[in-house]
Amino acid sequence: MTDALPPDSLIPYDEIVQEALRAVVGRVLGEIEAAGGQLPGGHHFYITFKTQAPGVDIPAHLIARFPDEMTIVLENRFWDLSVRPDGFSVGLSFNQVGSMLHIPFAAITAFVDPSVDFGLQFQVDDVEQAPAPHEEAENDPPLTRDPDDGSNVVTVDFGRKK
Repeated sequence: MTDALPPDSLIPYDEIVQEALRAVVGRVLGEIEAAGGQLPGGHHFYITFKTQAPGVDIPAHLIARFPDEMTIVLENRFWDLSVRPDGFSVGLSFNQVGSMLHIPFAAITAFVDPSVDFGLQFQVDDVEQAPAPHEEAENDPPLTRDPDDGSNVVTVDFGRKK
């Protein structure tokens, strides 16, 4: 056997896979939009995204409260869901104040539907350390089941060389 490392790929497989998995989020949200914003059965979504990512447009008070990463919940109290090829917009209430959030799919770091133990986690580029602790978004009750129990969670990490 040889200890030689595999050659670097000239095809950006990791980027292609990340883009395809983020398209899953777009398709799911698009189906909810097409259904008039009605979630079927007990489905609900936890969507985590980078608040400072390019294209993210959220109120300044939310950026101040969540300077790195934020998790929103789409369950009972959301409105005006609009899905575009590159992202989505949704209205949510924070401390009884309505806000519109515009989130590109490229900013999403996790998508979880705890009702069916499904989750996607996305590789975050150019981040050397874990995100700073932040408060809960408080737009819905806290998670009652552990989405990180490993069932039906897809994690993609190609471990880029620096």
